[in-house]
Amino acid sequence: MNPAGFQIYEDVLSPQVCETLTHELSSGPCVQGRAGMRHLLRHPAVASFSRREELLAIARDWLGAAPVPYRATLFEKSGDRNWLVVPHQDTTLPLSARNASPEWGPWSVKEGVTYAYAPAWALSRIIALRVHLDASTPENGPLRVVPGSHRAGVLSDEEVFRMAREHPPVECIVGRGGVMAMRPLLIHASSKARGPGPRRVVHIEYAASLDLAPGLTLAMA
Repeated sequence: MNPAGFQIYEDVLSPQVCETLTHELSSGPCVQGRAGMRHLLRHPAVASFSRREELLAIARDWLGAAPVPYRATLFEKSGDRNWLVVPHQDTTLPLSARNASPEWGPWSVKEGVTYAYAPAWALSRIIALRVHLDASTPENGPLRVVPGSHRAGVLSDEEVFRMAREHPPVECIVGRGGVMAMRPLLIHASSKARGPGPRRVVHIEYAASLDLAPGLTLAMA
């Protein structure tokens, strides 16, 4: 698939679809955090939304299999709710149970869900789709990525920062209703918003199968 580790798809969803989901997110069983909401697959509207054919088709292109959504998060940035993200990789996965493999860990529990730092082979079976409920512009803290950085595997913080310094990032500008697909190990970051308008992104992660290996099953979150 795309050697850059990401791709932008414009006009995947209509403004009405975006407006409807935005309204649905104002209520339901969500955990509110500083940057948005996590564990959104517990929300019936998001669980249904994650299985829209437009999204499954994109995930299918990357995974080469019938994709299964297993985790969803809302990132909400605005002039009032503002934050930056330093360069990093997404390296934790929610699992149904702990295992004794030295490849996994450290372990933690967040809102009743067990998480572990995962090896590169497991993360390579994941694709994340960032659904833009608002347009991502240069003014509202868009994602910046280092193309191809996912191919380096799981990196230490020092290696991530060095690669981010040495390789020019790409700013990911995406219109409302657009979708950005990205690999978890792609190095990414974002700056604070410079204006009052919102930048809401629903980040949905898909796997080719919830069963990664014998005794290793992704949890729904």
